[in-house]
Amino acid sequence: MIALSLAEIADITGGRPHDIPDPSVRITGPVVIDSRQVEAGSLFAAFAGERVDGHEFAEGAVAAGAAAVLATRPVGVPAIVVDDVEKALGALARAVVHRLGTDVVALTGSAGKTSTKDLIAQVLQAHAPTVWTPGSLNNEIGLPLTALRATEETRHLVLEMGARGIGHIAYLAGLTPPRIGVVLNVGTAHIGEFGGREQIAVAKGELVEALPAAADGGIAVLNADDPLVRAMSARTKARTLLFGEADDADVRAADVRMTPSGQPSFTLHTPTGCGEVTLRLYGEHHVSNALAAAAVAHALGMSAQETATALSGAGTLSRWRMEVTERADGVTVVNDAYNANPESMRAALRALAAMGGAARANGGRTWAVLGPMAELGDASLAEHDAVGRLAVRLNVSKLVAVGGIEASWLQLGAYNEGSWGEESVLVSDAQAAVDLLRSELRPGDVVLVKASRSIGLERVAEALLAGEGEVASR
Repeated sequence: MIALSLAEIADITGGRPHDIPDPSVRITGPVVIDSRQVEAGSLFAAFAGERVDGHEFAEGAVAAGAAAVLATRPVGVPAIVVDDVEKALGALARAVVHRLGTDVVALTGSAGKTSTKDLIAQVLQAHAPTVWTPGSLNNEIGLPLTALRATEETRHLVLEMGARGIGHIAYLAGLTPPRIGVVLNVGTAHIGEFGGREQIAVAKGELVEALPAAADGGIAVLNADDPLVRAMSARTKARTLLFGEADDADVRAADVRMTPSGQPSFTLHTPTGCGEVTLRLYGEHHVSNALAAAAVAHALGMSAQETATALSGAGTLSRWRMEVTERADGVTVVNDAYNANPESMRAALRALAAMGGAARANGGRTWAVLGPMAELGDASLAEHDAVGRLAVRLNVSKLVAVGGIEASWLQLGAYNEGSWGEESVLVSDAQAAVDLLRSELRPGDVVLVKASRSIGLERVAEALLAGEGEVASR
């Protein structure tokens, strides 16, 4: 981050210096919460978690090169003692972003946030120095840590914002006030916590409410194809920029088609011109994500051709999100196991079906290895049943449902849709799935692995790619 002195950090956070011989010492390294990531000149933020108390690692962090520790109590090494480390980190991020004057682009949505964030980041990086959220660090701790990676050279700061309740996004937007806000969609992720899609829309719309007025440069980038998102234009004073396949979208896609390998191609239309795009990503759902990125690029002055070229060169930056790997024996493993909700599950199955054309031409089959989708509340049975049915409708060759009651609902949905015999099977755990796959996979097969993060189904993909017979223990 920008080089702030320990005295400045204490002033910003309302902290009290302890054991600091020279308050003019500056933080020249990254702000970290893991002592193993300390570099020379770092600030180590000590969080007290349920299992590990970061304060116990303070001495080691300073020995490794940290200039000081942000803590809630004296730790025997140079420290700034605050009442609440999380709030202090947020205050520090707010001050740094304000001083830098960097253009902040924030995005949220029920599905596709991380993939779209990665696209936006790669497109903008082709335009000017850009810092973005690594992985899915989109909460009250991850967002400030990302913002604090910005320097004087940073032109664009791209921040993913997640929410598990009303007020979460408003809080995050207050830490790093965005000039451009992107809302991708309103789906059913975490619907069990929110209570309904309308409540999810209320939470996601907090982002556009936080934007500056159009006269001050505020721009709300909204999905024209999602009625709940389109309606958010009434909740903001910012200028609205619509993206999607709707005819009235400012940034839209035409002539959408799929390559034989399942990668989308389309003509990008923007208010300033057109360009041809062929994505390196798999699945038609990435067209909407790419359009969101193109709308941000347009808002920041990039030409349509420049944007199309950058989109066509963009890849996957975050782990376990439609990671496509072909084994030496011709089996393709699609690791999309980072997380799952009904929308992303349907998108992944459609991507698998698109890849199935090439697989069948080579004598291969498509396998969907699916686990539970968490936090769906009363909608869980219906949503798992619907996913199982969709697998059959898309002509997926084999459905392997992994886990307990939710997995049985996936398998039952497939059975009721017309999947009998060996077309769908229920297995107890990841190891059982690996054992089945290792005994039955053949060259040309394509295997999709997907479930909610808490299930850890990425172990199936990793075992298949490692050629091992056992999944790693958790």
